[in-house]
Amino acid sequence: MASSQFWLSAVSGQFSASSYEPRTCETSKREGLLEHPEEAFSYFLHEGVHKVVCERKHMGSRAEVIVCRDSDTARKRFGIMEGDFGACYTRTGRRFFSDGELETEFLQCVCNAVGAAGIWESLKTDWVGLDCELMPWSAKAQELLRRQYAPTGAAARAALPAAIEALRNAAASGVLELNELAEQYSARAEAADLYVEAYRRYCWTVQSLTDLKLAPFHLLASEGTVHSAKDHVWHMEILGRICQADPALLLATPFRVIDLTDPGDQQRGIAWWQELTASGGEGMVVRPFEFIAKGQKGHAQPAIKVRGREYLRIIYGPEYTLPENLSRLRNRGLGRKRSLALREFALGLEALERFVHHEPLRRVHECVFGVLALQSEPVDPRL
Repeated sequence: MASSQFWLSAVSGQFSASSYEPRTCETSKREGLLEHPEEAFSYFLHEGVHKVVCERKHMGSRAEVIVCRDSDTARKRFGIMEGDFGACYTRTGRRFFSDGELETEFLQCVCNAVGAAGIWESLKTDWVGLDCELMPWSAKAQELLRRQYAPTGAAARAALPAAIEALRNAAASGVLELNELAEQYSARAEAADLYVEAYRRYCWTVQSLTDLKLAPFHLLASEGTVHSAKDHVWHMEILGRICQADPALLLATPFRVIDLTDPGDQQRGIAWWQELTASGGEGMVVRPFEFIAKGQKGHAQPAIKVRGREYLRIIYGPEYTLPENLSRLRNRGLGRKRSLALREFALGLEALERFVHHEPLRRVHECVFGVLALQSEPVDPRL
């Protein structure tokens, strides 16, 4: 790896570290559901947060995008000597694209959109770091689909219909009482169909840039500033301006501001979540209106994700909604994930602050390595 590429890879660490994963909401007690916005709203109200921003949760792969106004800025600020003007990284600090030409075309479009939206002038910067979701999910998860999701769905859809037919034939003979067992297998077959439908919704073939969609939802930093003092509506609006400049590639994240002291407004937020999930969406992320919010004891969680019933089949398996499975999953432990989310958030912001104030790279990486250490702690990956 060239030295400048290594330097950019190293610097990307604090942007990746800052892209904290929202914690999972408390388990819902509603029949047939594991997650519901009511629990997220209740948490923030208890913490003294009276206004939240609900953002549509995109089902893709997390991407950290750094774009510079020109190659001279990239050379001076990020040590890039090859003429590149940015990079796109995964949350673990790896290059997102294996195709260099596609990456260059992608970054040029993002850079052009940032310029067309007047961001260089309004923020008085020559570079920006964006926290985004890049779709489709299958663009980065092909191996996972091939080895895990597709075989599971294919096996279930091949085996269960034959089993159901055999059970019904045996029941019709009158020799054994198998109708109840046949109904159980029918429910499992229906769950398998819903599972395949769920993961296929987020997959399509990527042959060129026109097949990709990038949804930015945080403007992490620009020269001299970490934008944690701005509220989440500011982030949504400024990123919306960028997305308007290139709607072919960029997707503005829909959002709603909810007043938690108004029960009617809470119901409107719940209705929007139901609308999103009923149409095949993953769900939503609930954030305090302020980027950093005080809670009862220290800081409140920076974000809570509330995922839909059908999306969770991808996470917990085709049959998670069967009563016996759902009852077991209600006992999932969220405490460790909650603690990790707050610590990762704090370390990530500190890494960015050190970088934008030109502190030595070793000082930046003190925070980055702290985040990596936290991420190595055992925690249920489904949360």
